[in-house]
Amino acid sequence: MIMYNKTQIAFFSLCGFVLFGNATFANEKKDPNIIFILTDDLGYGDVSFLNANGKIPTPNIDRIAQSGVTFTDAHSSSAVCSPTRYGILTGRYNWRSTLKQGVLGGYSKALIPPGRKTMAAMLKSRGYQTACMGKWHLGWDWNNIGKGEDSIDFSKQISNGPTTLGFDYFYGFSGSLDMPPYVYVENDRPTSLPVRTTEGNNKPVGSPGSDGSYWRKGPTGSDFSHEDCLSNLTQRAVKYIKENAKSVKPFFLYFPMPAPHTPILPSKEFRGKSGLNSYADYVLMVDFEVGEILKSIDQSGEKDNTLVVFASDNGCSPWADFISLKAKGHNPSFIFRGNKADLFDGGHRIPCLIQWPAKIKSPHIVSQTVCLNDFMATFANIAGYQFADNEAEDSYNLLPAILNPGYRKIIREATVHHSINGSFTIRKGDWKLLLAAGSGGWSSPKPGKEEEGLPSVQLYNLKSDPAEKDNLQTKYPEVVRELTALLKKYVEDGRSTPGNKQNNDGEYPWKQIRFLEIKD
Repeated sequence: MIMYNKTQIAFFSLCGFVLFGNATFANEKKDPNIIFILTDDLGYGDVSFLNANGKIPTPNIDRIAQSGVTFTDAHSSSAVCSPTRYGILTGRYNWRSTLKQGVLGGYSKALIPPGRKTMAAMLKSRGYQTACMGKWHLGWDWNNIGKGEDSIDFSKQISNGPTTLGFDYFYGFSGSLDMPPYVYVENDRPTSLPVRTTEGNNKPVGSPGSDGSYWRKGPTGSDFSHEDCLSNLTQRAVKYIKENAKSVKPFFLYFPMPAPHTPILPSKEFRGKSGLNSYADYVLMVDFEVGEILKSIDQSGEKDNTLVVFASDNGCSPWADFISLKAKGHNPSFIFRGNKADLFDGGHRIPCLIQWPAKIKSPHIVSQTVCLNDFMATFANIAGYQFADNEAEDSYNLLPAILNPGYRKIIREATVHHSINGSFTIRKGDWKLLLAAGSGGWSSPKPGKEEEGLPSVQLYNLKSDPAEKDNLQTKYPEVVRELTALLKKYVEDGRSTPGNKQNNDGEYPWKQIRFLEIKD
């Protein structure tokens, strides 16, 4: 945190300065507390504030929008879990990392190298206390006494986990809630030894007896309960807020919830409450847990000086059972095509809301395109941190749009998205180019046979065609060339923000995708 003497503070106050860029807000005793709530697989249409025709009421989530900022064109950098988390915590596109497609597992090695500056490390360097509670899903190194997953010594510490990346405190688990091992880790040590094996449940959605409570078979700690995981994490987050709210030092709490991702496990009081299905019941539970977080902020006395971000890591998963939900009038993807894993907007357009009473005086909507990667630069601006050239290469400062309801200047030149199979799409203004014949993910046309006979690229105008139905790639070849050239530049420069060229990690990304050669 930048410190000023009395003469400097008096000067800033006299001039009415509110400094952006390399300085913090000079007239406050401390920078704002920051809480980043990241839900898992929550669709844009699952938030009632964003979907007037939705059938799932989310009053607590809506409270954030009603008092703050709503981004109606917000996106994750990827349509699946691990890559999006990488983008949030590094401000760098996920495909620049060594993970070029898919997601990590519960036993995966650490994805973020120790030398990469993260959101937590950046804020810690500016005087913040930092904590993460929940689903990590970015890999760490278990203590193996031999080869393979069966050789893990759970009595020993992990290495290259959250505490090596800027977090003072961590409590959570390694992968998704459906990925073994099912063991809590506090800081760098498992909280219990596996005492049983949880049997797998993989009945497809729609099959007899399936309710979406999918998980894989694996070792389970004595203190680990799938059913109690969400409420357990919330209780710990609430305790952390209460204990640290009055500290002289501000805190950063990254709270990646494991829900409403599979296994879909609403607690007893929420089962059947939605009248739709188990997924909708689970969303109601997520909203309740968000309410508990907001309540703890209200009671802390630090509400005004606490910035809350609420978002989802990608679109809703097919495990929600779209067919039964749509039959009852609810679409988790709202008006957008596709779902989790896809290049279509249903895969990566996400709910994104911000509350910060001390600075957001007038609730408003920001309709320009933004990305979750941008919070790295936004928080850096608030805390007075200046990036080196090899930090936050794809992160833009959103603060002007957050603080100024009438702000119209475009913040992002363009935004790149990535699907589960490593395909790319780039969005600039109203135009969106997909470098794939199909979805690149789980909805039709799926990669492979379903794409046969289709054009190798897709071009949509989202202003006139938000559902991505009319492929205009033959009508506007100049737009295809422009966007392809821009995407190629972003890849080759190692960044999309201004600055010196940087290197991508691992194999060159173009080898992972179908690429349209630019022709003059």
